[in-house]
Amino acid sequence: MGATPIDTNTETRNMSSGGVMFLSGSQLPVGEPIEYFITLPTGGKEIGTVRLHCMGTVIRLEARPKRTTKDPGLPFNVAATLERYEFIRAEH
Repeated sequence: MGATPIDTNTETRNMSSGGVMFLSGSQLPVGEPIEYFITLPTGGKEIGTVRLHCMGTVIRLEARPKRTTKDPGLPFNVAATLERYEFIRAEH
């Protein structure tokens, strides 16, 4: 069973220990496995970049209402579970 990779930059709207909601330019199939990466803010260059490599399942897809000029312009909200993850630390 392969996961659907998100091969584009998106914007995370919210995240918890059980899942994540993010903006997407693609309609992702509900019920399908998904693999995604989340870049976490570290607060300083001395720490380097911290990313989460995540596996889960798409549980909701909804079209977004009209967007404003400050909006990144991605037309869908996607909710996915956070079933497995690993930290990836990039050296600076």
